[in-house]
Amino acid sequence: MKYVKPLKLLILGDALKTTKVSVPGRFLGLDVGDKYVGLAVSDPSNMIASPLSVLLRKKTNIDLMATDFQNLVKAFSVSGLVVGYPFGKLNNVEDVVTVNLFIEELRKTEKLKDAKYTYWDERLSSKTVELMLKPLKLHPVQEKTMLDKFAAVVILQEYLDYANRHVNGEPAE
Repeated sequence: MKYVKPLKLLILGDALKTTKVSVPGRFLGLDVGDKYVGLAVSDPSNMIASPLSVLLRKKTNIDLMATDFQNLVKAFSVSGLVVGYPFGKLNNVEDVVTVNLFIEELRKTEKLKDAKYTYWDERLSSKTVELMLKPLKLHPVQEKTMLDKFAAVVILQEYLDYANRHVNGEPAE
């Protein structure tokens, strides 16, 4: 086995297949959890991620969710999905299974056949947002919704920053 830098994975790796940021189209960021999927969308220039919404996740509604994703892809001219993935969470296999299962369920619907996706490290995305929301003293339900949405923003923004540095020829690490 050979270690390669993250940018090499973006270009060569099997696990991280993606389009370059310079390709027309926006990106959709996903923070996948047991009950909710937080969504964020990039601006048309793929520089800034903004919160979009939160989808309720149940085993019985995956077909409906796939239709929602189809509509979002069309409405926002999405060229790729950036899915938060729990890299480095050694003791939390449940999170890895949750994300893998969700992607597999979406794939089985065949509603997103042409969609491209990549995984992006979600480490500390929820924790970062938690710390920002804590002083606001929101209702627990509102806090959870905001947490999922803004965790997707953090995931997508980190990806956009990294990818834009690569596209502009700047060192990314």
